Amino acid sequence: MPTQLESLIATLTDDYRRFPEAQTYSLYRSDVLFRDPVYHFRGLDRYQKMIGFITYWFRQLRLELHRIEPQETAEPPRIRTEWTMSWTAPLPWQPRISVTGWTELHLDGSGKIAAHLDFWNCTKWDVMRQHFQFFSPWGQNSG
Repeated sequence: MPTQLESLIATLTDDYRRFPEAQTYSLYRSDVLFRDPVYHFRGLDRYQKMIGFITYWFRQLRLELHRIEPQETAEPPRIRTEWTMSWTAPLPWQPRISVTGWTELHLDGSGKIAAHLDFWNCTKWDVMRQHFQFFSPWGQNSG
């Protein structure tokens, strides 16, 4: 019989596969803390709205899960995921954007997710530049 942590990891793995559709919001506390390089807020309702925003604006969204593992010795207990999220930006030239990073999910005493902390392997500026790759810095593409 799987442990509570094993069941949580299995559900999260399914959520990553389906993202952003049909997420299991019952895994999160109502006052969940979310933080990434762009946003920082508290509340499940705001978390759901952010997912809705992503669903509406990001086209051909894909979230590829590379690794998911418990960090049981951490206090509070955590789950760490490593992932790549990619999408087509809603701009006339439709650039394909890709961000690789990791997430730390902090669990409370009942096994619910109390904090969802995202970290990127790049800067916000790196992501912004992907939107405008047709610009050639220092004339590299000129004859």
